[in-house]
Parts: sequence; C-alpha cells; structure tokens
Amino acid sequence: FERKTVKMKLATLALLAGSAAAFAPSKVAQTSTALNAFESELGVQPPLGFFDPLGLLDDADQERFDRLRYVEIKHGRIAQLAFLGQIVTRYGITLPGDIDYS
Repeated sequence: FERKTVKMKLATLALLAGSAAAFAPSKVAQTSTALNAFESELGVQPPLGFFDPLGLLDDADQERFDRLRYVEIKHGRIAQLAFLGQIVTRYGITLPGDIDYS
C-alpha cells in the first residue's frame, strides 16, 4: 500500500513540474535579416517582430513599405464601409428609388 502512495506522489510531482515548465518563458533568438530595417515601425510586436509571411518586403525600401501600409489601411477602411452598408441594408434602411431597369 505504501509503495502505491509513493508512486502516486512521484507522479503528482512530475505532473506539477511539467506543467510549471510549460509556463516558463522561452528564449527568443535574435535573427538578422533584411527585414530589420522595419523593426522600429508601428505594429511590430514581440515575439514575432516584423511579420511578413509572404515576403512582400524582402527587397523593399522605406517608400515601398509606406505605400503598402497606406494601401492596407485604405482597403481596411473600404471593407469596414462595405460591412456597415451590409448591416444597414439588412436593418431595412435603403436608398429611395427603383433598381428595376425595365
């Protein structure tokens, strides 16, 4: 009976140690890439840093980065307006007039 309790205590201790290790901070390696030029831009957050999964800015300069950021904000605003238009139309608010071409 005592052997079982010792095994149970060891198993519990191993589980507690394993779960504590899961929440320990891990070391993030610093990599040196061409994307370090944009590491100080707005939106760069740890642990990813500058996130460019498609590699659109591999050979880009600051002008190209600014252009892509401008276009992304513009498309985001258009998408927000489209969503708002969908919600307003479903609520029952429509523009006056008939769309019938006949």
